[in-house]
Amino acid sequence: MSANRAASWTYADQFVVEDPVVEAARRRGEELGAVPVGLGAGSVLRMLAATGAARAVVEVGTGAGVSGLWLLAGMPPDGVLTTIDVEAEHQRAAREAFADAGIAHQRTRVILGRALDVLARMTDAAYDLAFIDGDKDEYPAYVHEARRLLRPGGVLAIDNMLWHGQVADPAARDERTRILRDLGKALRDSEEFTTVMLPVGDGLLVAVKR
Repeated sequence: MSANRAASWTYADQFVVEDPVVEAARRRGEELGAVPVGLGAGSVLRMLAATGAARAVVEVGTGAGVSGLWLLAGMPPDGVLTTIDVEAEHQRAAREAFADAGIAHQRTRVILGRALDVLARMTDAAYDLAFIDGDKDEYPAYVHEARRLLRPGGVLAIDNMLWHGQVADPAARDERTRILRDLGKALRDSEEFTTVMLPVGDGLLVAVKR
């Protein structure tokens, strides 16, 4: 990659200015070891939620609330974010971030538990957008549930799909890289979704359910 192209990608990735509340949530996430979505990926999530007027959003991986804040910023005022995480400490930080942002408590459903157990109890075709940023090894299982949960025209967004440059490297064949690479190709080739891979952050795959 040329230096100019690399600089342009960095410029684009950092083009949107991060709100101070989101910045504070990012710092808390980093302190907790809950790696938040990057600025570029966050701004794309906000745009996806706004474009689709997403009123019902489900998120796997609450972290410290950074991605949730971006999603809520794009959702209409009556939109509800359901966010799932197995770490209670992460969710306490997320609740603090949502409160700091002035998000009404009825707009978030913060559920503590293993994502696959929670997703299995959720309603078919009831969600406008699903965002996945949890256990990478369970990504295929999360996507299996998201297929059921999304309405036709709903959006699936998955973070870390370039996995620190490993997915694009054919010599990288460790198990986690293989899982993410195979999942991306499966969604790309699926007749059920229209898919794009965006080179923002660590790679954001976006797919629209037909």
